[in-house]
Amino acid sequence: MKKTNIVLLVVIAVAIGIIVTMVGDFSTYETFATAREKEGKEYHVIGTLDKAQALSYDPVKDANYFTFYMKDKVGETRKVIFFGTKPTDFEKAEQLVLTGKIEKGEFHCNKILMKCPSKYKDDQVAMSTKQM
Repeated sequence: MKKTNIVLLVVIAVAIGIIVTMVGDFSTYETFATAREKEGKEYHVIGTLDKAQALSYDPVKDANYFTFYMKDKVGETRKVIFFGTKPTDFEKAEQLVLTGKIEKGEFHCNKILMKCPSKYKDDQVAMSTKQM
């Protein structure tokens, strides 16, 4: 085989690998019930902050530990633990999208996407603990 054919095959194989990796990362929004069925698997859960429950964040004690309660799109409320700093204006968010998994009955979140209200109508703010 010619060298150009070999290079072309390698480029095609890499392109297919990238496409498969990207397609595997797409997901739909789920509920806490779905995440609870397959504990340990990562899901994107959409909902709103349950303002009736207390937020817990003490940056002096642990700046990377933030807990709150979120109500998903079907109304189930669950405790959420985020291992990162509390996002600015978190209480003002109209909607939250959390990426994480259920562990021991609590939703362990590694990424928070907030939909901000009013003048920031189309803006979204993302918080993550993953290094990219």
